[in-house]
Amino acid sequence: MSFFGRNIKKIRGVKGLSQKAFAELFDLKRATLGAYEEGRSEPRIETIIKIANYFSITIDSLLTSDLTVNELLRFKDDLLLSDELEEKEQMLSIKYVSEKNISSYTGYFDNDAFLNDLPEISLPIESEKLVRAFTVTNLEMTDHDKGLYPKDVVIAEQIAQEDFDNFGNGEIVIAVLEKEIVVRKIYFVADNVILKAAHKNIEERIFPKASIKELWHAKFSFIRRLPEVGDDVENKLLFLERELLKLKNNS
Repeated sequence: MSFFGRNIKKIRGVKGLSQKAFAELFDLKRATLGAYEEGRSEPRIETIIKIANYFSITIDSLLTSDLTVNELLRFKDDLLLSDELEEKEQMLSIKYVSEKNISSYTGYFDNDAFLNDLPEISLPIESEKLVRAFTVTNLEMTDHDKGLYPKDVVIAEQIAQEDFDNFGNGEIVIAVLEKEIVVRKIYFVADNVILKAAHKNIEERIFPKASIKELWHAKFSFIRRLPEVGDDVENKLLFLERELLKLKNNS
């Protein structure tokens, strides 16, 4: 990613502008802006001038240095953030395959315009790999009251095809196939993969390893419900204490 790409992404973050809002300010397409930010394309000189003038930043600074939050906020001296604090507040922007776009992902997972148009979520996590967020759409990874439920979000790191053979068995993955996305535990057997559900009533599925378009290793999850709080044993003891107290009072 060039200094220009990093800087305009940082400007958006400081100013609270989405890719769409920023692109509209300068008559750009959202996909074009995404290409700038990811270093896949360089802007025209008139675009650079417009952005520099709009935010009162020198063209030299925009193109040749990593702008700091101090340079962008334009606050009073006593409200400026230090570079150290800026570093601590860095968030990882993750493309989110949501309920609305998950059905299209299998057909356009390698289309830059489609990927640039995906919504983004920002999280305080670090990863040297490409990271993506996927929505769970079924009950295949549920086990009684545990596991992943529909609308839960799984954060996953991409596994390169050349690393498939070195990837451990029994890990939870998101497998992108020809016409579907499957969230299951994976097992490699010769040239095939076995995808096992956590739900005991759902049979395992076997696919040729070559049929996997993308493979993502699940690392984190966000659940769309409150977990149960409390110790079941403790609750039973409290119940017994209440019953004993009742018996004592009635005797």
